[in-house]
Amino acid sequence: MKTPPLSIGLRLSLWYVLIFALAQGVFGVGMYVVLRHHLRAIVDDSLRDELQDLRNVLQGQKPGLAIAQLREEVTEAYVQDHAGEYLQIFTAQGESIYLSEFLSKHPLPAESHSPSKNSFQNRVMEGKRFRFLATELDARGRTFFVQLGTPTGEIYETLDAFRHYLLLLAPLVLLIAALGGNWLSHRALTPVDALTRTARTINVTNLSRRLETPGTGDELQRLSETLNEMLARIESSVQRITEFTADASHELRTPVALIRAEAEVALGRNRTDQEYRAALQHVLSESERMTQLLEQLLSLVRADAGSVTLHMAQFDIAALAEEAVKSWQKIAAAHGLEVRGIIPAQPVEFTGDRLAVRRVLDVLIDNAVKYSVAPAEVTVALDATAGRVVLRVRDHGPGLAAEEHTKIFERFYRVDKARSRQMGGAGLGLSIAQWITHQHHGTITVASTPGQGAEFSVNLPTGPDGFTEMGARPGNGAK
Repeated sequence: MKTPPLSIGLRLSLWYVLIFALAQGVFGVGMYVVLRHHLRAIVDDSLRDELQDLRNVLQGQKPGLAIAQLREEVTEAYVQDHAGEYLQIFTAQGESIYLSEFLSKHPLPAESHSPSKNSFQNRVMEGKRFRFLATELDARGRTFFVQLGTPTGEIYETLDAFRHYLLLLAPLVLLIAALGGNWLSHRALTPVDALTRTARTINVTNLSRRLETPGTGDELQRLSETLNEMLARIESSVQRITEFTADASHELRTPVALIRAEAEVALGRNRTDQEYRAALQHVLSESERMTQLLEQLLSLVRADAGSVTLHMAQFDIAALAEEAVKSWQKIAAAHGLEVRGIIPAQPVEFTGDRLAVRRVLDVLIDNAVKYSVAPAEVTVALDATAGRVVLRVRDHGPGLAAEEHTKIFERFYRVDKARSRQMGGAGLGLSIAQWITHQHHGTITVASTPGQGAEFSVNLPTGPDGFTEMGARPGNGAK
């Protein structure tokens, strides 16, 4: 059976206790080593001071004294002195000058009688700890071998007491740290639990609800703000999807209803061939409109899913614009309009998707033809500057109010809904044109005032850095 994972609070508490225990161990060991070194340094300094006193005693003797006389002088000086309790002095020839009663009972090893200068040694005698300083000492023209000791039992008793209290208090301090760490982790994660409880209550029906943001200025505040921003994006996306679905359903319902009504009327009674032909013509017209709408919807859905790939290549955008103008001149002429191109005669190299850019031109020219009142002129212009091209399509239609300049790029938005439906528009063309423009890292804008027509401008970079291979989310809107 798989063990359930530990909570973040418990893991934080365990890590806190572990790190605190390691820090406590390092601190305790470090303090013990420092204390031991310091106490030994005090003992060594004390032995050096006693050695200096001994040097002064030897230096204070008369020169040329016999060994026996020197022994008597030194013995008289140290026999009642505490410093001589653990002292022995030999000449370079091995003659004893002074030997304390204790060291006579517990002689030091033979190698200790010829020490090197300032050699410290730890020894155990009669179950007690001692530290000895062995060195050579020159005084009055003679060289002496000196061993001077002092008991160190108190030092080790102090160290043992320190270690005892350290081991005794360490678990208590660790327990307090564990309880404190658990309380701190619980306190720190309480806002997270609150965010979790609130997040669990949010679903598609109440996406407008937001998480409470603590004013602490820390990571939790940034987390809650980030989650609220994500919820806002999700709410906006769901709202767009809902509106898109509703609008698409409405747009599809109209031609389907017209086709059904036309068929029911045609089958209601016997009709002539001309009447049947007229009914079929109406059905075909609505079917074509519905097919066009479905194609536009599929284009937007693929763009939203990021599955549209633009095929970027270098081509002459001036020739493309000229081609679009010629193809629309006949259609415009049927409506009493003229399409005129203001396009450079020389080639203008551009890197992008040729069919996609042509589609942008078709959308803009189609809107200009639909909304212009004959007789009028639709102008298609191309301006080329260093690193950029600007396509402009100007009509002489009813124009747009300032508040509609951004709305016309929203999906299914139409300025004149009745006229747009009559002309077969679904309000998706400008949305598709805007998406294609953004995919080429360009911008599409409109300049218009009511009663004075409108001019759409598509500003595109000409270099290869001005496009991306895969489609991002398209902008909303169409005229």
